Amino acid sequence: MKKYKWVLLLTSSLLLFACNTSVKTGRQVESFSFTDQTGNPYGSEDLKGKIWVADFIFTQCKTVCPPMTFEMAELQKKFKDQGMDTIEFVSFTVDPDVDTPEVLKEYIDQYTDDDDNWHLLTGYSQNTIEQIALNQFQTIVQKPNNSSQVIHGTNFYLIDQNGYIVDEYNLVDESFSDRMMDDIRRLQK
Repeated sequence: MKKYKWVLLLTSSLLLFACNTSVKTGRQVESFSFTDQTGNPYGSEDLKGKIWVADFIFTQCKTVCPPMTFEMAELQKKFKDQGMDTIEFVSFTVDPDVDTPEVLKEYIDQYTDDDDNWHLLTGYSQNTIEQIALNQFQTIVQKPNNSSQVIHGTNFYLIDQNGYIVDEYNLVDESFSDRMMDDIRRLQK
C-alpha cells in the first residue's frame, strides 16, 4: 500500500509539472531592425518580452500570399477576441525592392483597419531576407531572375518572449490557429 501511495504521488506530481511547463523553444531569431509599413524602424527591440507571430509574404504574389495575409488578419481578430491583444504580428516581405513602406501600407489596409500590432517589414536586401529565412526560420526564399514571383514558404512561426521560435504552423492545416492559441496560452503562464 505504501508503494502505491508513492507511485500515485509521483505520477500526480509529474502530471502537475507537465501542465505548467512552457512550450519547448528552438532557434533564436537574431537581432534585427527594419522599416515597417509606416516608414518607421521596427525590430527585435520592439518585440523584446512579447510573443509574436511571423510569416513571409509579398504584395505582388498571385498565389499563397493573399490567403496567408487573410489568415494573419483572422489570427489578429481571433486573438484580440480572446483577450490576447498583446500578441504582435510580423510579416517579412520577400520582395523588398518592390515592397516599399507605402506599398506595404496599401496592402495591409486591404486586410485590416488595425495595424497597431501588425508590422510588415522591408528595408533590407533580397540576399538579407533569403539568409534570414534560411538561417533563422529554416525556410526557403528565392527570387528567380526571370519572374516577378518569389518562391517562399507558407508557414506561420510563433516566437516566444525571448525571441525563440516555438513552433511553425502550416497554412493548409485547418487546426493550426487552435494549436497556436494553445501554445500561446502555455507561453503566457
